[in-house]
Amino acid sequence: MGRLEDKVAIVTGAGSQVDDGIGTGRAAAVLFAREGARVLLVDRKPEAAEQTRELIKQEGATAEVFAADVTSSEDCAAMVARAVELWGRLDILDNNVGIGGRGTVVDVEEEDWERVMRVNVTGMMLASKHAVPAMAESGGGAIVNIASIAAMRPRGLTPYSVSKGAVISLTQALAVDHARDGIRANCIAPGPIYTPMVYAGGMSVELRERRKNASLLRIEGSGWDVGYAALFLASDEARYITGVVLPVDGGVLLRGPER
Repeated sequence: MGRLEDKVAIVTGAGSQVDDGIGTGRAAAVLFAREGARVLLVDRKPEAAEQTRELIKQEGATAEVFAADVTSSEDCAAMVARAVELWGRLDILDNNVGIGGRGTVVDVEEEDWERVMRVNVTGMMLASKHAVPAMAESGGGAIVNIASIAAMRPRGLTPYSVSKGAVISLTQALAVDHARDGIRANCIAPGPIYTPMVYAGGMSVELRERRKNASLLRIEGSGWDVGYAALFLASDEARYITGVVLPVDGGVLLRGPER
């Protein structure tokens, strides 16, 4: 039996900005399916999610693609309805959609601030809003939200840091509000891992090396590292864990600035 045998999962942001790239959403989707879950691959770009489905199909597992914008309540309702229509239940929601945002409160344009909050926070709220009743109907479930260590260690990315801090608070509120429904909610805070979201716009060899060496372990994190953490939190192995923030950062949070 796989660790998620007979479970039904929705993974948002299940595609990738780079065709063969492995981001946190694609990694989680592949691992969930590999462990027996039937997975609805949600992405604003269905062609990106289709490439994830092909990876899953090659392993003989089950997944379907659903095009949706998580900032739309109607789309979030429709994705949940589709998962239930296909497989009769919903057990797992893995929220991966997110965008970056630079600058201080002085620098940032108001429309950019609003966009970061809408995508990074409201999108997770709306996905959860529609997933929770379906999970409760199924007897409970697990929500995994992707935040960032930037929420705990801000460095020139104020809109992004604030939005990810809100994701942590949202996760804890979900854990408190819906425990009575048998629903757990946990949060992963990735460090400077190498994902398509990071390198799609280009990254120098020097910057990549500095990011790698920022961790105590001096190794480079990948989307798979976050995916495996999500797999654990979504599984029954984590049945007594809710409301936590799990850094996946190689120890970056423990390391002070170089002097």
